[in-house]
Amino acid sequence: MKIEEKKNIRNHIRIYNSLTRKKELFQPIHKEYVGIYVCGPTVYNHLHLGNCRTFIVFDLVFRYLKHLGYKVRYVRNITDVGHLEDVGHLEKEKYNGEDKILKKSRIEGLEPMEIVQKYTISFHSTLNLFNTLPPSIEPTATGHIIEQIDIIQKLIQKKLAYEKNGSIYFNMKKYRKSYSYGILSHNRIDKLFSKQKKFLKEKHCFQDFSLWKRAKKNHIMNWNSPWGKGFPGWHIECTTMSTKYLGEIFDIHGGGIDLKFPHHECELAQAIGVYNNKLANYWMHTNMLTLNDKKMSKSTGHYLELKDLISKCRKKTFHPTIIRFFILQSHYRSILNFSNKGLIDAEKGYYRLMNGIQKLNFFSSKKKKTNSFIFDVYKWINNCYEAINDDFNTPLLISYLFKVSHIINSSFINDNDIETIHLLKKYMNYFIFDILGIQIFEKNFLEKSSKKLKIITEKLIKIRTEERKKKNWILSDQIRNELYDIGILLHDDKIF
Repeated sequence: MKIEEKKNIRNHIRIYNSLTRKKELFQPIHKEYVGIYVCGPTVYNHLHLGNCRTFIVFDLVFRYLKHLGYKVRYVRNITDVGHLEDVGHLEKEKYNGEDKILKKSRIEGLEPMEIVQKYTISFHSTLNLFNTLPPSIEPTATGHIIEQIDIIQKLIQKKLAYEKNGSIYFNMKKYRKSYSYGILSHNRIDKLFSKQKKFLKEKHCFQDFSLWKRAKKNHIMNWNSPWGKGFPGWHIECTTMSTKYLGEIFDIHGGGIDLKFPHHECELAQAIGVYNNKLANYWMHTNMLTLNDKKMSKSTGHYLELKDLISKCRKKTFHPTIIRFFILQSHYRSILNFSNKGLIDAEKGYYRLMNGIQKLNFFSSKKKKTNSFIFDVYKWINNCYEAINDDFNTPLLISYLFKVSHIINSSFINDNDIETIHLLKKYMNYFIFDILGIQIFEKNFLEKSSKKLKIITEKLIKIRTEERKKKNWILSDQIRNELYDIGILLHDDKIF
């Protein structure tokens, strides 16, 4: 595609903006550059498929904007700070006062940063299987403590934050005198919080949220600050990292819909307080991936991980690209209910597309078609771009890909129309591989992987049995836990 054509297509991208609750024409701040910030994971556990949906969707956005010739800076953070579950408005500290990373550290008998490293590697490994591109920058919260302290100090100087016993809180009462809180989630603050709800007495108001928390003696992850040893609040991390790498205002801020309130709302309030702007021009939120019509959640244990679908223990396994294709067959703003049938249908659709691609590559001008008809390839290309320009409407795009695949598989394309065949090859590759990020894989890929996994697993189980006989419980438990992480649950007999 020529540069001029790409620039023309750019002018028609429309994005649903959660801030205004309507589709808006996408106009980047800088003509040739786009800045995107997406909230990454808190690395204390493996990703579940609901998390993966968000990262797959924004991988698509990243791919498409790059395809159109934009120079994209995609920033996706890693939350590796042991902050408490207190999000300001809900003062009840879950896990008996432990944060997620510290709780996992205690359970697995590892240092907090070992937990961080383990699950950061798991995060990257999972997304690699889904063929997502790495972000331009992947900052960590622990790597930006100084910058977070700096922004907190600016909020204190503006009287929008205050210190109490070594902790810093956002001054909601002061903020609301000049600004409106709830403009992103469209919640009314007086309707959200009951004055009877218990909250920390040191706060001025029950609506104030934490910017910096004083560390207790047993809180391992802590840093020096002007207010003593402590650790940052959740919301200040993302405001800090996004503005450091993208500027005081940037193009797109993304994340799951569960982050819209309170996380993104508080991010936005902090940015308005410090920089007096809306942080991002376009706020995008992916909807939930449900399991049996219930939201996937690690806290409730109601979720699936990738290993649950590719494990040799399953009767039917799926390649990660099938799961990616399944996710992209629904619009990112719609609730997607996970089902085995949905994956099977996605797999069938994937092979239809691959058959079409394969036939295109073997068209011969010598072979005559008796049932050929004129196919308007230019209109088809235009329809595909219109679909994805309409708020990244991947289901509509995929329907156009299926349509042309049906025509190809039915041998309705005239082999003598060399230009049509050339354009179909070119744009089918663009849409399927470059933009949707779908991969080609062998049908027996999972079978081969399963055989290798079976051999390794059997050897590990044998080693573990020998270590249990030697009463080497630490190593045997470690092997058991690693096997559990890939979906293999062991039931031990007693050893006397």
